[in-house]
Amino acid sequence: QVQVEESGGGSVQPGGSLTLSCQASEYLHRSCMGWFRQAPGKEREGIAGIDDDGGTIYADSVKGRFTISKPNNRVLHLQMNSLKLEDTAIYYCAYAVFCVSAGLTRSLYHYWGQGTQVTVSS
Repeated sequence: QVQVEESGGGSVQPGGSLTLSCQASEYLHRSCMGWFRQAPGKEREGIAGIDDDGGTIYADSVKGRFTISKPNNRVLHLQMNSLKLEDTAIYYCAYAVFCVSAGLTRSLYHYWGQGTQVTVSS
């Protein structure tokens, strides 16, 4: 079983930046990793994903502002720029096995972190 753990959440003013990181306990061949978020009273939504070939996908709500990267097989980053009030949420790292193409569908992912809070406020 793969364990994933997020870090890097915090509070920031609108327009600011934060970088989230995720560490996986192991690498499994043909896997994908992704970031999801859940705001109070809302469904958990996929916002960025990356596959083993470096293919990426973004939700429209974060496209152009957030960048997902994978410096090695077990580490994932999410660079968040131009943060908005509506980006406030708990952010989750997720790991998918037997994955050939990055996706944002929750059911694609098998292992989840505990989440890290990101708060954007003035």
